[in-house]
Amino acid sequence: MAALSDIHNEPVIDLRRVSAEHLLPLLERETAEWRSELAWDFRASAELVRRFVQLQALNGFALLDGSRVAGYAYYVCEDGKGLIGDLFLAREHRSVENENALLSAVLDAIWRTPGVRRIESQLMMLVSPLDRAVPQREWFRCFPRYFMEVSSAAALKLPEKKPASMAILPWSEQRQDDTARLIAQAYRGHIDSLINDQYRSFAGARRFLTNIVQYPGCGTFFAPASYAAFAGHELRGISLASLVAGDVGHITQVCVAPSERSTGLGYELVRRSLIALAAHGCRSVSLTVTSSNSIAVRLYERMGFTKRRDFAAYIWEPR
Repeated sequence: MAALSDIHNEPVIDLRRVSAEHLLPLLERETAEWRSELAWDFRASAELVRRFVQLQALNGFALLDGSRVAGYAYYVCEDGKGLIGDLFLAREHRSVENENALLSAVLDAIWRTPGVRRIESQLMMLVSPLDRAVPQREWFRCFPRYFMEVSSAAALKLPEKKPASMAILPWSEQRQDDTARLIAQAYRGHIDSLINDQYRSFAGARRFLTNIVQYPGCGTFFAPASYAAFAGHELRGISLASLVAGDVGHITQVCVAPSERSTGLGYELVRRSLIALAAHGCRSVSLTVTSSNSIAVRLYERMGFTKRRDFAAYIWEPR
């Protein structure tokens, strides 16, 4: 592998030309920023990136500043879709121009992958996520989202509102198939199914659940704070939770069957997850929500959640 000093005249290079040693200082800065900006322990995700870069097995690009790595982005392609997993630049190099240099390289590479028809991303650390120039604008759609949080002290004061006809029990991985069917049903025609196409089918929802439970992208799955609601033997709602730091929880998924909307079931499932996370020692809990999903936003606000950060889901798809 060439030393970075030998290729410093190329501002954007293939990530396979960068050693894990050269990328590590930037990963350390990214980890510190996730901690300060979002109270999120990014170390597990950073370690996965470092490991795959060391193996020269991660598709992506790096932005150089002389002999230093100033930014990077990586992507994966599966099932006809490209996913931009991350894009991060050191703060002094963070600009729309530099972000777009990495975005352009990633988008061009993904579209060269046979069979790709769509690209998705949710990037937390962009300069101006909601109103900006982007590459390949003719195929682009932006969906503003909120990163919200609530203190455990406030969550513990929420009153119980369990619908009388529902039994609420701990969620189990044995319920993944039932949960996947519920997700596909709940998100049919929903704004979030435009953002994540895995919500549109049983198979996609099953893969989505596997990612939540087995991988650290949304934190470490935490079964003791994950719940399922049943009417008889039929699954009607879920709230799944993770730990994103030793003392911070995250609600990774909330959904209820269409027949249970506006019954208080979603509220009660989230409330129970919040209580369980507080009992574990979490001082706060976060979640993300699409800003145009006004019903969900109002529910979370009534529960004490406040907005900590604006970000966006980006989609590129030929129309």
